[in-house]
Amino acid sequence: MATLRHEFYETDERLTLSIFDKGADPEQVKITFEPRKFTYSHGEKSLVLEPLRGQIDTAKSDYTVGKVKVEVRLAKVAAGRWGALVGDSPDPLATLPSSAAPATSPSRKAHKNWDGITSEILASDKPVSPDQDPNAGGDAAVNEFFQKLYADADEDTRRAMMKSYSESGGTTLSTNWDEVGKGKVEVKPPEGSEWKKWAA
Repeated sequence: MATLRHEFYETDERLTLSIFDKGADPEQVKITFEPRKFTYSHGEKSLVLEPLRGQIDTAKSDYTVGKVKVEVRLAKVAAGRWGALVGDSPDPLATLPSSAAPATSPSRKAHKNWDGITSEILASDKPVSPDQDPNAGGDAAVNEFFQKLYADADEDTRRAMMKSYSESGGTTLSTNWDEVGKGKVEVKPPEGSEWKKWAA
């Protein structure tokens, strides 16, 4: 069987795996999630990752079959970075009963679960005070920085910022008009991501 090219990126809560299997038939793709093993097969092509670097929640893991690649989302049981897909690192959850898994432990809140932040706020009895705002010092500070940068910039720098940001679909922000003014700014999505133009 041919092994497929693949790459991944991760957050503390999730690992996203891209399997490059162009034109994969969703009806024939077979994916199996196990706590420390992932299996993909499609006709003569296959990919087996074992042992996974950490334990995954098989119920919360899923995938999408696209035209160029299959995107697999592995939900981590224990928050943290793996650094690699497979490895013989000891599984901290192997000896724990499932009821004691950190996913239900209150200490889990020490890690930011950005997907669940809204439901966590809604479930809380206390009103959210400004110092608990998850964006404080984050997006707000970044936006303020760019607004100041734009306001203090000369005309060429402003043109470069506007042109690079709009032509690249928000993936590039340049202040160098000499470079940006030469031609169209290319879209540069983050590594492991794919730029798609949506039809209206």
